[in-house]
Amino acid sequence: MQYHIDGFRPGDPDVLPAAPGHRRPGDPLPATVDVLIAGSGPAGLCLAAQLAREPRIRTMLVEGKLGPMEKGQADGISVRTMEMFQAFGFAEKVKREAVWINETTFWAPGATADRLERVARVQDVPDGVSEMPHVLINQARVHDLFLDVMRNAPTRLVPDYGLKLVTLAVDPAAGAYPVRVTLEHTAPGREGQTVTLRANYVVGCDGARSNVRRAIGGALHGDAAHQAWGVMDVLAVTDFPDWRMKSFVRSRDAGTLMVLPREGGHLVRIYVELDRLREDERVAERGLGAADIIAKAQRILAPFVLDVKEIVWWSIYEIGHRLTDKFDDVPEHEVATRAPRVMLAGDACHTHSPKAGQGMNVSMGDTFNLGWKLIAVLTGRADPALLHSYSGERRAAAKALVEFDHRWARVVGGHEDEDGADPLPRVAREFVANLPFTCGLTVQYEASALTGAATHQALARGFDIGKRLHSAPVVRLADARPMQLGHCIEIGLRFRLFLFAPDGDRGAPGGAVASLCEWLQHDPASPLRRHTGAGEDVDAVIDTRAVFQQGVRELEFQAMPSLLRPHVGRLGLCDYEKVFCADTRGGQDIFDLRGIDRGAGCIVIVRPDQYVGHVLPLAARRELADYFAGILRVGSGAPAVAAS
Repeated sequence: MQYHIDGFRPGDPDVLPAAPGHRRPGDPLPATVDVLIAGSGPAGLCLAAQLAREPRIRTMLVEGKLGPMEKGQADGISVRTMEMFQAFGFAEKVKREAVWINETTFWAPGATADRLERVARVQDVPDGVSEMPHVLINQARVHDLFLDVMRNAPTRLVPDYGLKLVTLAVDPAAGAYPVRVTLEHTAPGREGQTVTLRANYVVGCDGARSNVRRAIGGALHGDAAHQAWGVMDVLAVTDFPDWRMKSFVRSRDAGTLMVLPREGGHLVRIYVELDRLREDERVAERGLGAADIIAKAQRILAPFVLDVKEIVWWSIYEIGHRLTDKFDDVPEHEVATRAPRVMLAGDACHTHSPKAGQGMNVSMGDTFNLGWKLIAVLTGRADPALLHSYSGERRAAAKALVEFDHRWARVVGGHEDEDGADPLPRVAREFVANLPFTCGLTVQYEASALTGAATHQALARGFDIGKRLHSAPVVRLADARPMQLGHCIEIGLRFRLFLFAPDGDRGAPGGAVASLCEWLQHDPASPLRRHTGAGEDVDAVIDTRAVFQQGVRELEFQAMPSLLRPHVGRLGLCDYEKVFCADTRGGQDIFDLRGIDRGAGCIVIVRPDQYVGHVLPLAARRELADYFAGILRVGSGAPAVAAS
């Protein structure tokens, strides 16, 4: 990370200087806000943590509960989400605290009626798919990390607990603050009291019973599996051999359970198959409780012993697979005439079972997609029509999840006959086949203004256009530091241009990289010139970096084009972190790992949400300019505006 750019600043570099003009705890509620977020779950906090970093945006986060979560609910963090956490700056902390899921085991009835046997053991994350692990950690701890980012951001944003959104109305003809919101107090002594305010945008992260969704006429559509499952976090003593491994256990006639070790070395979560439900029956009608979950788990695990010493949290749920029609408030017939003002995220627009470990991950993926777009619009960088891309991109991702979860839930709870010719049971075969999906790596946005066509994909075969940037090792030239290329992406609005140099290019004048940098820096047609405001640093909106094929001792930093060593900030200090070399150690060369054309090199455009927007030849000046012209306005560095 970089700091001291505007002068020496002692203390924790994660605590950014406070910006004036923002609310502090105890201040009265505002009459107007730029963005109102309803719900402080993973989706809401992920969005709030991004917006909190932008001093020009006034954000309010309301939560009906009286304080932050402490335990329970989701726990799985996919490798893709860990990559996202890297952009927020807390991936290393999660890796230190969480339990890493390295292998998954599968148990089934043995040759005799009184035995369970381990029938398969597979690697949980395939080699090479990410530099990040799959981990499990309490959802409440994830909330804490987002809350830290918010508290330390320039706006010092904190949630307004004890307030829930009950209704809203949008006036499409209004200019500033067209969304009228009614909030209701939930704190003891103030229950039922209401207050109204106006917002430019509202984002409903308020769960499956979303009032925001109801207010814009949305509904969840889908079905239920009519199967009750129990989930429980326990401290227990057992002789089950894989208590600290992720495990699927299928008994002969008592059902199925999943074992998920949790952080701290002792806590374990179990998912337990309970009763089938009638078509017209709800799980609450059964009157099941914690004792039922434990008793069923003991029967499934027999002959192994399970002695539960402490129940930390438990719940009983019915599997449902549901998706809403649209993730915003604009009917299809009005898309061409107005931009969204109200958007949905997380469980407010898609619900599914927890057994694939994707709910929290996809919910945060929703608002990681939305955050930079709201920042772009509210700071005047992009037209409000950009927000239409949120529903288009994320509904497709959610639809794929719901369809996958529908199939996977039936595999986990199924008892189909196994194929005797295959050494793996069906659930293990399906698990292995689904690993790219459960790692969070299969989302691929379709061609649009944000995602280019695959015309030049062959220049960088390992950076799939529309998919997340698959990071790889590099060495930073200025200080010879080995690092992951993707780790230079931080949350915010900036796009990244990664210039991969062709064979023999050393950054000298006349070479492909230097020629492109000269055009980017000085030509009026350049996207840097067009979309960067007067007085802003050259990398304020589009951050250009280069990767060369030579080793770190073969190049000189001072010989690089001036765009790759710009002077930025109040003091005009040199940025030494924009030039990288291939890590030439065995098997680590990014050009080989990501299939980059060594002879031609290429440009890889990466969106602020870490997704590859385009791959272009180094000489594709017009295509490069057109890509950004389709997203960004001509730069002005304007203050936050009421989008219209």
